[in-house]
Amino acid sequence: MKRFLEILPGFLSWLTLFLMIFISAKLPIFASIFIILFDSYWLLKTIYLYLHLRITYKLMRQNLKINWLEKIKEINKEWEKIYHLIIFPMYKEPYEVVYESFLSLEKANYPKDKFIVVLAIEERAGIEAQKTAQKIKEKFANKFFKFLITIHPQNIPGEIPGKGSNEAWAAKQVKQLIIDPLKIPYENILTSVFDIDTQIFPEYFSRLTYVFNTTKDNLLSIYQPIPLFTNNIYEANALARTISFSSTFWQMMQQSRPERLTSFSSQSIPFKALVDIGFWQTDAVSEDSRIFWQCFLHYNGNFKVTPLIYPISMDANAWPSFWKTIKHLYLQQRRWAWGVDDIPYLIYGFIKNKFIPLRKKIYWSIHIIEGFWSWATNSILIFALGWLPVILGGKEFNSTMISYNLPKITGFIVQLSTFGVITSAILAIILLPPKPPHFKKWHYIFYVIQWLLLPITLILFGSIPALEAQTRLMIGGKFRLGFWVTPKLRIKNINPN
Repeated sequence: MKRFLEILPGFLSWLTLFLMIFISAKLPIFASIFIILFDSYWLLKTIYLYLHLRITYKLMRQNLKINWLEKIKEINKEWEKIYHLIIFPMYKEPYEVVYESFLSLEKANYPKDKFIVVLAIEERAGIEAQKTAQKIKEKFANKFFKFLITIHPQNIPGEIPGKGSNEAWAAKQVKQLIIDPLKIPYENILTSVFDIDTQIFPEYFSRLTYVFNTTKDNLLSIYQPIPLFTNNIYEANALARTISFSSTFWQMMQQSRPERLTSFSSQSIPFKALVDIGFWQTDAVSEDSRIFWQCFLHYNGNFKVTPLIYPISMDANAWPSFWKTIKHLYLQQRRWAWGVDDIPYLIYGFIKNKFIPLRKKIYWSIHIIEGFWSWATNSILIFALGWLPVILGGKEFNSTMISYNLPKITGFIVQLSTFGVITSAILAIILLPPKPPHFKKWHYIFYVIQWLLLPITLILFGSIPALEAQTRLMIGGKFRLGFWVTPKLRIKNINPN
């Protein structure tokens, strides 16, 4: 059964593409009608998602203007009981990247005597990573209630080297060395797991504490911020910028649909939930989404992701070499697409768990399968296969009115969807951080034109890496993916002193 579930996503995606080609050749009229209906559905879905994007954006802007520390004091006199455990898993990232993240933490508008900070480095990263960790400790250790450096040993049997296994090791260490000796109740600890390039906005922990205190069953939820990939956006090329903002916009759309929201990248989790499930799986690649499903199965479906509708900033995928950036973009998207491995984990868990309501099993099974199927196929169906009936339909079909009108109808529908592209370009400019000295007004032209690359990015850095990930899962064995660490750097190095 588990092997069947590993094959299922890739099989559905490849079957869809094969049937599109086959039907275009054998039943071109039927294929043409399908393409028109599918493009119309895609247009309506684009409008629907755009409305959610606008709702989230408006709320996020409002939330950024509020002093959330004062709001907490108004609603809860015992808010100071909450401790924040903050884990930064680190590999070989340079000192500048780590420094900027800790500097933002130091500037948080929240009592630092409630911060337990862990810099979790990998033994396999070598002596340079340990030197970086020590430099960070010298600068920041006395700024927080507790500061701990953990070293995740390499070659632990059964582990996949990566973020999840490092986080699990760090959490167990801080539990043993700090939390349990101080007898801090697990219910009073919120664990924020941040990618090493994550920089928080000043009110992040105040907003997090406020939402935690106002959420029903607050120990049964992951708290999800909005990732803005803007730390180094002015150092990224056009493709990288388009992909970065597209990822941000998708997460913003999901924040206004909390019933469909799952965890992604940097997030905050009650420590009690982590202890209950035994921390992150050490053999999972996509630990950021898997942790939600672990909790969902453990608590028999009584678990959710609560949107913070508040941002954090992270790095765009940028490198001095254009072709290396392209390579890194593809590998990063493929790793994200490896979240398809959650499908067999989740559905197999549903089969074994008899306490989760059937409606929840059906809802989430359909939602997660459809999501990865769409990721792998929709862009190709819209932008690459729309002309197939005309090409493969033969002379008889090409003499029909539908053959003549198909390119016009699909082209018109796609043109209508450019409204979404234009609004995305405008919103991306609004979300840009303060401009560096070298940025001129005429640079805005390139930041608008870059969105013409969207069809290319959706196929080359969306559908294709998703198809590869699903195919690798389908084949299994040595084709399964491990954890790929996205390289970080600062092209224009800052002077942190």
